[in-house]
Amino acid sequence: MSTTTQPLMPPKERVFRERVLLQSLLRKDAALNGPVWLPLVLVLGALSAVAYADHLVVSISLVYLYILPIAVGAIFLRRQVSYSLIVVCVLFHDYDSSRPIVPALRLFHNLSAMLCFAFVVYVMQRYMQQREALAKTVQQQRDDLLKDVELAGQVQRLFLPSGKPSIAGLEIAGMMHPAQGVGGDYYDYFPIDAYTTQIVIADVAGKGVPAALLMSATAAAMRLEANHDRGMLEQVERLNTGILSVSDSDRYVTLLVAEINAQKRTLRYVNCGHNPALLFRAKKGAVSLMNSSCPPIGLSPEEICELSSEELMPGDVLVLYTDGVTEAENQLEEEFGMERLSAIVRSGSSLSAEDLMSHIYNAAADFCGDKFGDDVTLLVVKCNFDGSSALSS
Repeated sequence: MSTTTQPLMPPKERVFRERVLLQSLLRKDAALNGPVWLPLVLVLGALSAVAYADHLVVSISLVYLYILPIAVGAIFLRRQVSYSLIVVCVLFHDYDSSRPIVPALRLFHNLSAMLCFAFVVYVMQRYMQQREALAKTVQQQRDDLLKDVELAGQVQRLFLPSGKPSIAGLEIAGMMHPAQGVGGDYYDYFPIDAYTTQIVIADVAGKGVPAALLMSATAAAMRLEANHDRGMLEQVERLNTGILSVSDSDRYVTLLVAEINAQKRTLRYVNCGHNPALLFRAKKGAVSLMNSSCPPIGLSPEEICELSSEELMPGDVLVLYTDGVTEAENQLEEEFGMERLSAIVRSGSSLSAEDLMSHIYNAAADFCGDKFGDDVTLLVVKCNFDGSSALSS
């Protein structure tokens, strides 16, 4: 006689079905957060402890101690399971208690205990429902806020340059990496004529949405000024008036704006409280600093600045950056600093502008473990002149 055997369920499928069964007993939030067995262990542990005490004590009724496992169950278990637990607790007490009592009084105690337990379950379930509703509302608001921040980031990126000015003899590369979804850094470059380009880098005090809004205002004002035939000092003065009118005393902008003439091989710049740019001199193999000459934009009604200038040679490299680069910290709370940045510029001066920019960013990211505390912006200009003598002005 032949016998048929049922195929054994695969271990993975059996574990999966057991997990689904356990999750069907728990509330939705309890089933999704943490191990599914832990709430059941807490409920069964509380129930066992109370049942054991109820069995040992004969002199008085301990039925109301069952409120402990019932309250714990109301927090973690589904509504139907929580109310079913009431019946289980009362039956445990009624079966296990050896205390002699009149049947009518026993029935009264059991019914009153069930009503009390049902009220506790109802209150706890209502509390958990309100808590879940609040958590869902907060999560929805957080998701909406993240969408708004992402939209703000997309708008902010519209102010960044989409192309590069075609100036013979100049190679330009720029990037901006916000520490959050939006940032307070800004860079841009505008062609003035066939031989001249204007570059700008700015850093708004603070981070997040407020800094991004002021950055957008700064970017819009700079692009508006670039369309007019004005000198850099006049641009800075008008920008200071505009930023001062839309910001408070806690918000200001550090800015460095420069003009590079590839035909005359000259660099003119104004540094308004910004980090000193690095100018690598290929002939000397040394790095000089383009220090600040006036206060940041938006601090005082009058912006009295000085216009500085430098002569450029073939192979010279100009590096503009924000403090997110130099103030990047490693695990020992050491800053990346100017010395490391200068050393990288010197060693990478033979690279293209794009490669040097990437090399600087990667070095800072490796130093801080890719955990920048502030927005990171870099702007690199490399002078690839043909070696002929510069035309006099």
